[in-house]
Amino acid sequence: MSRFGVPCCLVLCTVLLMTHRNLLRAADLAPYEAHTFPSNGGTMPYRLLKPSDYSPDKSYPLVLFLHGAGERGQDNRSQLKHVAGVFAQDDIRAKYPCFVLAPQCPANQLWCNTPWNVDTVVQPAEPSDSMKHIMLLLDELQKEYSIDGNRLYIMGLSMGGFGTWDAITRYPGKFAAAVPMCGGGDVRKAGVLAKMPLWNFHGARDGAVKVKLSHDMIAAIQQAGGQPRYTEYPDVGHNCWTPAMQEPELLTWLFSQSRETE
Repeated sequence: MSRFGVPCCLVLCTVLLMTHRNLLRAADLAPYEAHTFPSNGGTMPYRLLKPSDYSPDKSYPLVLFLHGAGERGQDNRSQLKHVAGVFAQDDIRAKYPCFVLAPQCPANQLWCNTPWNVDTVVQPAEPSDSMKHIMLLLDELQKEYSIDGNRLYIMGLSMGGFGTWDAITRYPGKFAAAVPMCGGGDVRKAGVLAKMPLWNFHGARDGAVKVKLSHDMIAAIQQAGGQPRYTEYPDVGHNCWTPAMQEPELLTWLFSQSRETE
């Protein structure tokens, strides 16, 4: 027996199971190469998933993933905690060969310099330093690898959801499709998204980011003549990204988008 009255074999099995799960998680994320990019006299950590069959003779789409506030830092790993593992699965890599770029925002910065507990988002006049460096990094990667400039996609959750809205309204025409999750954007900028393929997700019980922000952006895009997709989970709080990434149509929809076919 253990000191807590639990059979030792049960304790051992639990430890082994937890260790195995951790190893599986590490294995799932192993394909993401660790890199850094010069940023404000320092470096921005980022992870890059390459197509398993990468050939410079082919052209591949790229997914930019923006993490949430809790994953900021310099460890170059925390940004892979959510969503990123889906793209590292063998079956997904085989079905959707692509690059996935997962930068890590510094602890004292934001993807978009706006608070997330607001009722209305006002887009800052200038992009955040982190957003500026992401755009520079994207340009460098497109020079280094065979990346299809007509199939750049962006998705993000929470703080990354705000960053996604900011990026697609600030740099209209750069991305072929977007998946903002539990974030918010400036409705005054929604007109530039009228022709952009977009699928927005939010939990109706979100206590961190008001679902009203998604409602307002979707309504503004529709008023501008757009047809965005919107999924709201009635019994989900802030973590809408888990059911979102389980949507059977999401990746098929995402990778079918191209600026050439808009």
